[in-house]
Amino acid sequence: MGYVLLTGAIAAEVAATTAMKYSDGFSRLWPSVLTAVGYVVAFLLLAQTLRTVSVGTAYAIWSGLGTAAVVVIGTVFLGEGLTVTKFAGVALIIAGVVVLNTGGAH
Repeated sequence: MGYVLLTGAIAAEVAATTAMKYSDGFSRLWPSVLTAVGYVVAFLLLAQTLRTVSVGTAYAIWSGLGTAAVVVIGTVFLGEGLTVTKFAGVALIIAGVVVLNTGGAH
């Protein structure tokens, strides 16, 4: 159940970060509200996740996959460039999460 909650936390954080892009520096009401609600939901779900998943593992997965998802959204939907360096950075983040999970970080 912890990893299901963690998936929800990641989704909420990614949605909040995407909404923040559209908030125009928090000058637009509804994207700003979505940002705030998304982060509240993300932290609530992350807090519940930590009941059953170790903090290091949960945070590594949350931040790593969240970062990778935001890079993909930025590239596909927001017209941001994907350089070889940016791609390599995301690949290293994902590799780090995999190493933590297979290396006994539980």
